[in-house]
Amino acid sequence: MISRKSPAQVALMRRAGRVVAEMHEVCTRAARPGATTLDVDRVAREVIERRGARSNFLGYHGFPAVVCTSPNDVIVHGIPSDDVVLADGDILSIDCGAIIEGWHADAAVTVPVGEIDDVSKQLIEVTRRSLDAAIEELVAGHRLGDVGAAVEEVAEAAGFSVVREYGGHGIGTAMHEDPHVSNHGPAGRGMTLKEGHVLAIEPMVNIGTAGTEVLADGWTVVTRDGERSAHFEHTIAVTDHGPEVLTLP
Repeated sequence: MISRKSPAQVALMRRAGRVVAEMHEVCTRAARPGATTLDVDRVAREVIERRGARSNFLGYHGFPAVVCTSPNDVIVHGIPSDDVVLADGDILSIDCGAIIEGWHADAAVTVPVGEIDDVSKQLIEVTRRSLDAAIEELVAGHRLGDVGAAVEEVAEAAGFSVVREYGGHGIGTAMHEDPHVSNHGPAGRGMTLKEGHVLAIEPMVNIGTAGTEVLADGWTVVTRDGERSAHFEHTIAVTDHGPEVLTLP
């Protein structure tokens, strides 16, 4: 059974989402040349503590941080470390979440570190636009397949590839709920979206091929060909007035 959230429950998720938005803001400022990815995690922890929230990443199946920090060819689930020093020209995906009164929000953003090359700029912009296109499909009466089809269309039209092994998910009193939300596939298929459904939509787009590998730490997912990847995510509610993004400031 795929749960539907009441307006009061969505309001709590919106509160959690604002904490996530603040985490993104401080992490983006921290992601500068010479900083470590653990520095990025530290500032996110300060937001969690200041806002009286809980992290839904820390301890999740043993994950040791509140933020996934994924530079360059790391697609998702990068572990913050003092050994990973950011350099001018890198890109960094920052994925984090928060819990308020038992309700979750989850979002990701990819940011430049200093000055980046034109292909990386295009990758970030296209991935952001693929998320925007997917959000537009979160309307009551549309089908879940419309979401993935929108991501795939934008990314592949730009000559990039969409990661297929990972995708979005339902979210509520757990960070990961049904349904799984693919970032590819034909439109017009899958469950019918209804008011009260809340989904975390998260396209992951690669410059090169779509192939992935998991490193020996059991968490870090990288592109198989070593090319760069970008990741954007929002938590969105299906409402009677259209999609409402809950992870904005």
